[in-house]
Amino acid sequence: MNDALRIPLVASLLAEPARATILWTLIDGTSRPAGELAFAANVSASSASAHLAKLVEGGLLESEAQGRHRYFRIASAEAAHLIESLASFGATIRPRGPPHPAIVRAMPTQFLHARTCYDHFAGETAVRVLQVMLDERWLVRAGPEFKATRLGREKLAALGVHPSPEQKGRRAFARGCVDLTQRRPHLAGTLGAALLDLYVREGWVLRSPHSRVVNITPRGREAFRRKLGVSV
Repeated sequence: MNDALRIPLVASLLAEPARATILWTLIDGTSRPAGELAFAANVSASSASAHLAKLVEGGLLESEAQGRHRYFRIASAEAAHLIESLASFGATIRPRGPPHPAIVRAMPTQFLHARTCYDHFAGETAVRVLQVMLDERWLVRAGPEFKATRLGREKLAALGVHPSPEQKGRRAFARGCVDLTQRRPHLAGTLGAALLDLYVREGWVLRSPHSRVVNITPRGREAFRRKLGVSV
């Protein structure tokens, strides 16, 4: 099938409000049983079962049997990125203002504070990191992307981060990714991925095997403050 023809197939899965609610309920990376998802979407168990089957078949969800129950979760980082990007885009076409209260209320506090977004860091702390890098001129804007200054390269090297500014395929070295909950950008691209690798490698953050939420450790709080000038 032509790739362009897959767009309406995916769009049709997301266009149904109950399915969209189910996906949004799982956006924090958790696994949940069908009954809980039916309650969240305000549909019957049989309707939820039909919606879940379509989402699994469409590649947006995957399921796993645990005892008598079947649990569902977002199928991949790409699927999570798609859902979050669409929600973020939807927020941009509303009148200017803070995130819709319902969006924020639906998310755990820890999810708002620190999480992964595909392969880079997201949430309130990640937004602060990018802002400091711009304020301190580690990075400067270069059209829709960012480039590292000489100072920035020195500072990044001191952290042990040596990402190549050359693009791999079509991927940018550093770009802003609008944070869904903060409505301001966090850092994506190869540099964003390299920084998340640093945070995990040095024990600044702990990743969960079943969630996109990350926990900032005491060591990480000190490192963010001392090395990046970010209080968390």
